[in-house]
Amino acid sequence: MLPCLETHFANASSSYRAGRVAHVAVERGRAQVAALLNANPGEIIFTSGGTESNNAAIESAKRLWPQRNQLVVGATEHPAVWEPAQRWEAQGGRVSVVPVGQDGSIVLDVMRSALGPDTALVSIMWANNETGVLAPMAEIVEIAHAAGALVHTDAVQAVGKVPIDLRVVPVDFLSLSAHKIHGPKGMGALYVSRRVRFEPLLLGGGQEGGRRSGTENVPGIVGLGMAAELMQPPHQAFVRELRDAFERRVIAATGAVMNGDPQQRLGNTCSLCFTGLDAAGLLILLDEKGVCCSAGSACHTASLHPSQVLEAMGFAAAHAASTLRFSFSRFNNIPEVLQAADLVIEAVAKLHDLSAGGPVMIN
Repeated sequence: MLPCLETHFANASSSYRAGRVAHVAVERGRAQVAALLNANPGEIIFTSGGTESNNAAIESAKRLWPQRNQLVVGATEHPAVWEPAQRWEAQGGRVSVVPVGQDGSIVLDVMRSALGPDTALVSIMWANNETGVLAPMAEIVEIAHAAGALVHTDAVQAVGKVPIDLRVVPVDFLSLSAHKIHGPKGMGALYVSRRVRFEPLLLGGGQEGGRRSGTENVPGIVGLGMAAELMQPPHQAFVRELRDAFERRVIAATGAVMNGDPQQRLGNTCSLCFTGLDAAGLLILLDEKGVCCSAGSACHTASLHPSQVLEAMGFAAAHAASTLRFSFSRFNNIPEVLQAADLVIEAVAKLHDLSAGGPVMIN
């Protein structure tokens, strides 16, 4: 990214030589992202991140298919899908929510029965941001397309962590974010299949082939492209070993309960409930020791709202309030994760001593 900040800093949409150099860098990044998904470079639109990509896909379906006013979403979607769905409903559309089982998996029979001739779009996340549970996207696409509906997937958590081949699983829209694959924050992309029309969310200068106006973030695009290239193939076998070593040690020592399907989930995600303990108190103790984790979704950690995901899975509010999420990457190693596990065990023991039989709220 540094040359794009220091030397090749021209506007990629300009016609002079320096701009053409920047344009080449943008198109290289587009090709790198497309290769990660087995897509065509022309199907990649650069955005500011997963949130914009989700909003753009949902708004496009609503505008281009007004005669179909139903949106179908999963019960455990990220707020960047859930809140646009609420706006869809507030503007006169119909939203159907597909439930999940206690393991976090989508109930396909309910989704199938929810589809009808007025269904415009089905939006189901490929992997959950709190539990890591994977959706059966191939089956979801098959069911939705048979009903004549388009499919969008928030794949922010899944891209680069599980193999994604959009020629095999032909979703119509896919959202991704750079920072989830070690790229720069504030950068993302939206895949739009050549099979479907697209109505842009942002209008103005006509960049991205008229599909997303705004001066191109050349350093961000270059960073996302290189991150995409470095994530091939996914490194999940090694990361899963790290996660599993952490889980085994913590669960054996604390009796913590894992949330979500133990098999059909990402290799980097660990959601644990420490029954009877306050997650906020654990967060404080672990932060003091240098362990970075979150209570539910990281986007909501500061406000510590009850986890919508765990509630949708049928857990009580107390269960959600005792849950922490840990994430791992290929830049971790076994000594680190075992040290982190020991620090979690110490923090849990400390809170148990303080609680004297009941939850302790630490503010």
